[in-house]
Amino acid sequence: MKKIQILGTGCAKCEKLAANARQAADNLGLAYELIKIKDLNDIMAFGVMTTPGLAVDGKVLTTGKVPSPDEIERLLG
Repeated sequence: MKKIQILGTGCAKCEKLAANARQAADNLGLAYELIKIKDLNDIMAFGVMTTPGLAVDGKVLTTGKVPSPDEIERLLG
């Protein structure tokens, strides 16, 4: 099971990233857990300085943007 982590304080972009990540994982038929990490210290522990960030299994894939579901599918695939 993949652990998809949304790194952000809960802003509109963070929520959109979460929705896009959920859609991408569902499209791929992945078993996953979506986790929203909102604490700034926890976010910075990933080395992320610009939110929102997307991490999978602890590895940061994107920061500072909201990739489309198609882009996230490519990252997850």
